[in-house]
Amino acid sequence: MSVHEAHTQVLVVGGGLGGVAAALAAARHGASVILTEEFDWLGGQLTSQGVPLDEHPWIEDFGCTASYRQLRDGMRDYYRRNYPLTPEAYAKRDLNPGAGWVSKICVEPRVGVAVLDEMLAPHRSGGRIRVLQPVRPVSAEVDGDAVRAVTVEDVRTGERTTITADYVVDATETGDLLPLTGTDYVTGFESAAETGEPSGPAGAQPENIQAVSVCFAIEHLDGDHTIDRPEQYDYWRSYAPDFWGGNLLGWAAPHPRTLEVVERHFEPNPGDDALAVFADQSLNPGDGNLWTFRRIAAKDLFEPGTYPSDITLVNWPSIDYFDGPLIDVPTDVAAARLHDARQLSLSMLYWMQTEAPRPDGGAGWPGLRLLPEVMGTADGLAMAPYHREGRRLRALETVREQDVSLAIRGEGGARRYPDSVGVGMYRIDLHPSTGGDTYIDVGAEPFEIPLGTLIPRTTTNLLAGCKNIGTTHITNGCYRLHPVEWNVGEVAGVLAATCLQDGTTPHQVHADPALVERLQSRLVADGVELRWPEHVRGY
Repeated sequence: MSVHEAHTQVLVVGGGLGGVAAALAAARHGASVILTEEFDWLGGQLTSQGVPLDEHPWIEDFGCTASYRQLRDGMRDYYRRNYPLTPEAYAKRDLNPGAGWVSKICVEPRVGVAVLDEMLAPHRSGGRIRVLQPVRPVSAEVDGDAVRAVTVEDVRTGERTTITADYVVDATETGDLLPLTGTDYVTGFESAAETGEPSGPAGAQPENIQAVSVCFAIEHLDGDHTIDRPEQYDYWRSYAPDFWGGNLLGWAAPHPRTLEVVERHFEPNPGDDALAVFADQSLNPGDGNLWTFRRIAAKDLFEPGTYPSDITLVNWPSIDYFDGPLIDVPTDVAAARLHDARQLSLSMLYWMQTEAPRPDGGAGWPGLRLLPEVMGTADGLAMAPYHREGRRLRALETVREQDVSLAIRGEGGARRYPDSVGVGMYRIDLHPSTGGDTYIDVGAEPFEIPLGTLIPRTTTNLLAGCKNIGTTHITNGCYRLHPVEWNVGEVAGVLAATCLQDGTTPHQVHADPALVERLQSRLVADGVELRWPEHVRGY
């Protein structure tokens, strides 16, 4: 097998939101970049995983970086330029094309892909960023505490490319470079004795990892669009976790915050006023009608005939796969469990098409149709699984529950860090996990992202660029969402470029308040917010 060789100043492995943000930021500050991605679409959570933006209530006004706002504005502009919106929808400043209740901007995945490509285009044309895909990392060369090279393999042809780099950003969805480079990391649930977290278990549980979900999009039409009966349907149809209050395939599930079993509603194309939808998770979780919860195309916002139906994205509790972890297990075990997760998603769809109770007393909606054209795949399932949690760096700084918990911090707000490099906000939202735990959903204060969470304790030129930063199993639940991931990646890119220009290392920057302040000044000039307004409080 021939192995190609390449060199760059900054290598970003993983083309999700954090990876794209890292590449853009490093290139903006003069560094040459190679960005690699395993799947056909860049964008990770937003695109190949099919998860609409999960954000805080103030996102339209503050609480994200300028480049993340460029992404959000770019998606709205893309709809206005390319889609036949109604005049009312076109004129709406805060256009929400899907009128979903989970986010103020629910979009089709391919729109996210298109806008990310637009943002990267001038850098790719100018040779500052080179994108390699679809490739995955398979090995790394390490010299002492420094990563010298990473080898990636084309997932289709098997061809390999060894890339040497001055700085490496791990922006993979599950922290894939950490074991390959020998960088110290943690998985699963840390013990309360280690972290001091009130929600932590007595002993560490490294295999206790949040559920993986394989999302998909559906519409509802006349006719019968029932898929073939999934091979594992009988298993998933009867699957009833102890804490669920019934079968996993159903409309009932535990309420994340109270754990009370509640019945969800499902009504395709309800004819609601899409322009009146006001997505604010602090006021209304929005999952009363699962159809509109993660709707990504509201047909009434477009000229008649554009869409025959609304399109909704299925990322509901009933497709959470928590039978076993997919991380740090043999390759064949991980592949088998991913297959099982895909079977769970198909089983949920088949159940909805054939057996789900309808409000009129009937059973099933055979008119539900899987949408391969929306997800960019042959089978209609998302290209990539949605990993809520992966390997996490043992970093110079670790954020713990007591640093952000609303119940613990009270009116004092979240912990403030002298080395803050960004902000974020989301409740501590942990889905059921492979250790048999139900939801953990804890109120949080608007928080800061300390620089130390991106820097390994020992590896000198590797940076975290995704949700693999120094959080615990618990605080991962609020640091794992789209705008925080983007912010983390952007900081990793700026830090790498800064170290190249100044002849410093991330550890030296972190240890020197003057260098931290200099980095912060660069970030602020780029539109990165370091602090929350004093009046903003958590929920």
